[in-house]
Amino acid sequence: MTRPGTPHRTVHKGQELAGRVVFVTGAARGIGEHCARLAAGHGARVALVGLEPARLAVLAAELAGPPGRHAWFACDVTDSAALDRAADGTVAALGGIDVVLANAGVANRGTVAVGDFDALIRTLEVNLVGVVRTVRATMAPVLAARGYFLLVSSAAAFTAMPGMAAYCAAKAGVEQFGNVLRQELAHTGVGVGTVHPSWVDTDLVRDMRADLAAFTGAQRRLPWPMGSTTSVDRCARRIVAAMVRRPRKVYVPRSVALVSALRTVASSPVADLVVNRVGRTLVPALEAEVRRLGRGFGTHSAGTGGGGG
Repeated sequence: MTRPGTPHRTVHKGQELAGRVVFVTGAARGIGEHCARLAAGHGARVALVGLEPARLAVLAAELAGPPGRHAWFACDVTDSAALDRAADGTVAALGGIDVVLANAGVANRGTVAVGDFDALIRTLEVNLVGVVRTVRATMAPVLAARGYFLLVSSAAAFTAMPGMAAYCAAKAGVEQFGNVLRQELAHTGVGVGTVHPSWVDTDLVRDMRADLAAFTGAQRRLPWPMGSTTSVDRCARRIVAAMVRRPRKVYVPRSVALVSALRTVASSPVADLVVNRVGRTLVPALEAEVRRLGRGFGTHSAGTGGGGG
């Protein structure tokens, strides 16, 4: 565990990121990579944490600033000891941790009945337990800095779609974990926010579309705003802006806030009737595709047997 009493800088709402230390999990690609680039461009010192050391090393060298301004750590967020080493290494190399972006995530293929069970469990472990482990590992330096935890949940925290049981459950758990953590840390000056993107144009989403035609067709039929896709750059800009403003919730796009406000409708018997009507054909088609696919993750899911990062 990171040692108390380490050097730090105090972060207050409204301050810029210049000179602050931002700890990013899932930094090798996608939202994490883009947030790291933007934060570094605003003068932050960035600790890159992820499962693809070659990509992390290249990214650290490319980030704005002189050599040694940033650091990277190969780390699986389901491994507490590895996260402790990354947190301690960040404090030693960069002087503290002001902002934590708990972003690492995966999405398994298949329903609960049909699909690789280990992949379903891995999704829960990375997307929910990995966030909890990340917060625990970085707690001491963030407390010392009166910093900010920004936990990546999803619009899936308050919506449901066949084939996404583990993903939706994990993201709902992240939101509630963040809500309680915010209450527990309110007296310390530490802020806690949760991020709720809808579909973002990342490798994770592109892999899902490439693997499962039935899923892609269902996504396109979703009502506004849940059927739209946001660029990864736009999503990253919203998240990095939140590192300065320190809000409770970040919605990407902003219209997802309306879905959150109407979450009781999204989980009502009426919603079940609508989804179940589509599910009569969607679920069998999805399960048939998963059987043919023969793997539990997309080709860019590092550390899952799916492929690269």
